[in-house]
Amino acid sequence: MIGSTRRWLKRNRANFAVGAGVLGAAYITGQYVLSKLAEARQRMAEDRVAKENLRRRFQQNQEDCTITVLALLPTATENILEALPVEQITQDLQQKKAEKLGRNVSASDNAAPVPSSGPSSVTDDDARSLASLQTDSYIHASRMADSSAGSGGAGAPRPTKSKAQLWNDLKIISITRAFTLLYTLSLLTLLTRIQLNLLGRRNYLSSVVSMASHSPQDPTISLENRDDDNTEQTWGNDFETNRKFLTFSWWLLHRGWRDVMEKMETAVKAVFGPLNPREDVPLEKLSALIIEVRRKVEGATPEERRWLPYLLPPQDQEEMVLRASRMLKSSPTTQSPSNSSPPYSPSHPLPQVPSSSPPNALRRLLDETSDLIDSPPATQVLTLLLDTTFSHLTDYAIRTDAYKLPDPSSLRLIEEIPDPDPGLAKAKLANILAVMTRQAHAIGNGVPNRYAQVIEGVKELEAFAAVIFSSHFEFETLDGVQEAQSREEVKAEKVEGKGVVNAAPGVFEGVWGRITGQ
Repeated sequence: MIGSTRRWLKRNRANFAVGAGVLGAAYITGQYVLSKLAEARQRMAEDRVAKENLRRRFQQNQEDCTITVLALLPTATENILEALPVEQITQDLQQKKAEKLGRNVSASDNAAPVPSSGPSSVTDDDARSLASLQTDSYIHASRMADSSAGSGGAGAPRPTKSKAQLWNDLKIISITRAFTLLYTLSLLTLLTRIQLNLLGRRNYLSSVVSMASHSPQDPTISLENRDDDNTEQTWGNDFETNRKFLTFSWWLLHRGWRDVMEKMETAVKAVFGPLNPREDVPLEKLSALIIEVRRKVEGATPEERRWLPYLLPPQDQEEMVLRASRMLKSSPTTQSPSNSSPPYSPSHPLPQVPSSSPPNALRRLLDETSDLIDSPPATQVLTLLLDTTFSHLTDYAIRTDAYKLPDPSSLRLIEEIPDPDPGLAKAKLANILAVMTRQAHAIGNGVPNRYAQVIEGVKELEAFAAVIFSSHFEFETLDGVQEAQSREEVKAEKVEGKGVVNAAPGVFEGVWGRITGQ
């Protein structure tokens, strides 16, 4: 029995060997497949966490942009309100009206009143227009203080103007002020988005590269500063660079808006100058006039639409901006403009200071910001922002308050109510000026700020910010980054989840075209 068993095993030992080999290979293969599946699941989980982290960082960055714009906007608003005193002109008109009433009362004591329908109707129109301006506008506190001090003091009297001149000044200044605030809000939004998304991208990619530099067994993420030429520099010192970079919004808040205002005032005089405040203006004509003003301000060709001089100073004035914003200490031979000279005005410009080149990190940020501002996508986004804000002013505020037409959004909700023909609606220019006067305060100091809210609804603005935040073309110029990226295959993914954006220098417009489908 035992012998036969041995002979059987001897005859089938090849089959047993083959079977054992097959089982061993199957086991090893199964273990290999299971390990690869586990690695794939782990990689997918890590990618999902990384994408969610990137999306969360991006959304938080956009919320920070909105908060920053609302925090900086009152500074420019105060300067614009002081430079364009609509309320002061309204007070002068009210004073002339009171003087005229006083003369009429004194004349009526000496002579019998003569009935006259024509002049009384004109007076009634002026009274209603002034009342509308007085109730719809807000009196600036500093302007009221200056007015009361000037009337009670012994200063030089202001040159007197006729009633027609005051109405013409009121027309030009009220329109210029509202439009300048819209341009300032749009420009400030674009600049803030570029600045904060550049800084957010630097911080995020630095953390990713730092993580890639560690071994897989070491999960610690060290936030090293790899954006500067000196790789040993700490994040505390780089925080100072970020502060200086953000300080350059000072140029728009104190200089750029004035250049916009001067250009806007010239365009408004050319377009709205021939109109009489008592004239009835159809809504379609008003929209056409506003488009004509924008065409004169923005230019008809892409070459004319250069916004960089309004947003950033020239290189020879960069140190002056840092000194004016108190980011640099004054040298013994140069005093700070904020301490030694009055605020900027055409008659008191800030003094020129000797310029020196900013640090390399700050220089790269400023150069990249300039390139982004001059890029066609930035011009396209800014045009959309202006379209949205002007549409809100014309199609909602002026349409409902001056023309007494229903809100277009309410008409869409109630289908059975026909949309009235805006071509038939008319309103006096004086009533339109009253609405613009009130809306100027809503643009600059509104709580909540409806114009900032409609800007947030522009999808192209978020897409433009996503391109900036997710592109890593600046990092490709740094030493050692290519090696870290090859180990970890670091890729900047588009935050909206429509695809991976691998942007390199010189292809920014191509990336924007792929996202917008143009």
